[in-house]
Formats: sequence, structure tokens, C-alpha cells
Amino acid sequence: MSETALPAAPHIVIFDSGVGGLSILQAARQQLPHCRFSYLSDNGGFPYGNKPANQVIERACQVLEAFAAQVQDVDIYVVACNTASTLALPRLRRHFTRPVVGVVPAIKPAAEISKNRYIGLLATPGTVKRSYTKRLIQEFAHDCQTVCVGSSALVELAERKLRQRPVDSQELLAILAPLLTASKTNPTPDRLDTLVLACTHFPLLAAEIQQVLGEHIRLIDSGSAIARRIEYWTERIEPIGLDPELPTYAWFTKTAPEIAELSAALPAFGFSESRILR
Repeated sequence: MSETALPAAPHIVIFDSGVGGLSILQAARQQLPHCRFSYLSDNGGFPYGNKPANQVIERACQVLEAFAAQVQDVDIYVVACNTASTLALPRLRRHFTRPVVGVVPAIKPAAEISKNRYIGLLATPGTVKRSYTKRLIQEFAHDCQTVCVGSSALVELAERKLRQRPVDSQELLAILAPLLTASKTNPTPDRLDTLVLACTHFPLLAAEIQQVLGEHIRLIDSGSAIARRIEYWTERIEPIGLDPELPTYAWFTKTAPEIAELSAALPAFGFSESRILR
């Protein structure tokens, strides 16, 4: 390395089936501004939440292995999808020698901060039903009343919002109706006061969700926790060593009109160009 060369910066790829992982990317960029970030969206396999477990595992592993073959300077892989994390992490960690970070529904911190001991879980239907999620509730929120709502439609709303399409307020209201009922239960000390956004798409709709439910509901997601976990690994690995000023991209697995629709939003996340994974 010459005297003028910059030290290598850790290169981190954030992976999701759609655009939900961009909420994790935002938190990670804020906490780790010195790192390089790529984004990988498996839009060709979207959505994961309604697919059989074995199909999600095979697809996630296939896509990340293809990405690693094409982009060979990745230091940390982040599976920014609750469905893929709960299913595919063991296999991915066996395959990759570099760290693989997953997403866990923020049930533990929600239970810790809930004053009323009444929390909500907003996730995809698969995450709500999965035994992994039920174990988290039993372990960390056993003394809380918990209401769980599963919605694939909310994922679609978040995807549409990022593509500059309006959010249907009536559709959102219908999805959140069970939580709205719980949050307005009287007397006040018995009502829901904390909501876990257990899909990485959902923080992209945080403002709209907050408006429907009211300011007395605290929204919790995994963004800051995952950013801290990424930071943990950046302090314990030696970056592969490529130029930290090399460009990074938003990658997709399938050419589609929606990618062009995202072009206006991508610069806000640090990407001026998209590429298709071959």
C-alpha cells in the first residue's frame, strides 16, 4: 500500500427478497459511515414470506452464492429478511467463511420497554406462525399480553411506497385494525403500548403506521440492533483489502420495470446505479 492509499473499508452486502432491507441499510450507514455497502434484492424470487421453508432456504442460498461468485470482495453478509434469517442462516453460515448476520424480531427489547406489558407483533404470516417466533415470545415476553398480526399486503404497500406510488390508507387501516382495537382498550393501563415491526419492509411505512395507531404506540424494529452487530464484526475482521472508493451498487436478480421505478429512491440510500446479478 502506498503512503497515499486509503485503508481498506469493510464491504457489507445487505440482502433481502425486496426493498425492505433498505431500512436496515439506513441504520447501518448511519452507524458505520466508513463502510462500503452493496444492496442485493432478490426481486426475481419476491416475496419470501408466503413460500415453503425449503424453497426459501434454497433460493436465498443460491442467490447469495451467485453474488459471492460475481462480487468477490464482500466482508460481511447481512440477511435483512426475517423469513430468510429464521430459515437459511445455519446453511449460509456453514457455506461462507465471512460473517453472516441475520435479523431477529425485536421482541426482547419491546418486552423490556413496554410499561403496560402489552405488545404487538406485526410480521409476515409465515413469521407469525413460525415456531422460532413463538419461542422468542415465550422466552422474552412470557409476562406480556401479545397480539400478533400477519400481513403480506403490508409488504406490497411498502414496495409500492418506495416506487413513488401512494399508500392506500383504507387498506392500511384494515391491516392494522386488530392492533388499533388493542391500542384503544380501556382502561388505559391495559392497552397495547409497543409494536414490533418484524419485517424489514415495515419500517419504510413507520410514519403511516404511527399515524393510524397514534403516538402512544412505540414502534420497535431491528435496524439499530443489526447495525451494532455489523459494527461488532467490522472490529474483528481484516477487510479483504480492495479500494474503499470503488463504487457499489444496488443489485437485482431479475430485469423488471419496477427497477426503473426505484431509480428515484436509490440515491437516497447511497446508490446511483443498479445492476442485474448473472
